[in-house]
Amino acid sequence: MAKLKDSGKSRIDEFNFYPGRVLAGKYEVITRLGAGWEGEVYLIRELATGIERTAKFFFPQRNIKDRALKFYATKLHKLRQCPIVIQYHTQDTIVYRRQPIRFLVSEFVEGELLSHFLDRQPGKRLQPFQTIHLLHALARGIECIHRMGEYHGDLHTDNIIVLRYGLSFDLKLIDMLHWGAPRSENIQDDVVNLIRIFYDALGGQKYYIKQPPEVKAICCGLKRSLILKKFKSAGKLREYLETMQWD
Repeated sequence: MAKLKDSGKSRIDEFNFYPGRVLAGKYEVITRLGAGWEGEVYLIRELATGIERTAKFFFPQRNIKDRALKFYATKLHKLRQCPIVIQYHTQDTIVYRRQPIRFLVSEFVEGELLSHFLDRQPGKRLQPFQTIHLLHALARGIECIHRMGEYHGDLHTDNIIVLRYGLSFDLKLIDMLHWGAPRSENIQDDVVNLIRIFYDALGGQKYYIKQPPEVKAICCGLKRSLILKKFKSAGKLREYLETMQWD
């Protein structure tokens, strides 16, 4: 990505908007949700409607010519029919330290990170029946993204939000990180990461030897070549889970 040109503007690496601050005359800051390389994410409330939203504010040196903002907005809009993807609403601008700061406004989803959800479970893990339902929900969601010609690229338990669970899981993805059109290895990485999440949700290496054969047949010993030979796509993984037999 291009470097920030020397135009007298200071580098911004944090915003630290305080709760109650009004931005752009439209939004009230509720709390900061997180921060990363590109910017900071806040829970905000629309003053006109009282509706809570999520806003991602980009550091200007990470958003040269609005490339990062346009990437996220375009990708989220393209994937708007995929239920596992957070819905994009609009973009806006504020002035901060005499610099224009661009931000994306998207839906706010109430839930918890999958990593936190797993930490609350007995033994910090799920039982095989639950974990298969989790994997099925993820595979179905990623299948939709792949079908739209996109990919996630960095699936793990800290960027998946659990909204509801029971006989099935209602999930949302955060941080669609990667740029550019997907290559075959990008799609394969998503599939391998799905199996890794499944393995970790079962309790990882500590509990793997005690898992039933049906579970081990999905994990494939975490060997990439075996996983991709058996599950050539997220769709194939979903189909396998829907037709698998238990002894």
